[in-house]
Amino acid sequence: MAERFTYHAAVLEALHAHGLAPDAATPPARVREALSDLYRYEIRRLRDRLLAGDVRKPDYVGHVIALRKQYWLLSVPVEMWTHPQTG
Repeated sequence: MAERFTYHAAVLEALHAHGLAPDAATPPARVREALSDLYRYEIRRLRDRLLAGDVRKPDYVGHVIALRKQYWLLSVPVEMWTHPQTG
């Protein structure tokens, strides 16, 4: 029988904000990988905007901080994303 995961509501809410919707069969590590990929895409896009002159260098740190706040779930250990398994 496959392992089942019950994600915390706050985790699901944060994931949904990024277009991710894991089900009970989706391992948290796989979801974290997808979220990390999205974050890396966004940070690279931001860097490209800086290099293109669309973002001023003094403003860059603020943009990076804003991105980190959007992806706060990456700072939470993946083991804490789900309720403990019972039974």
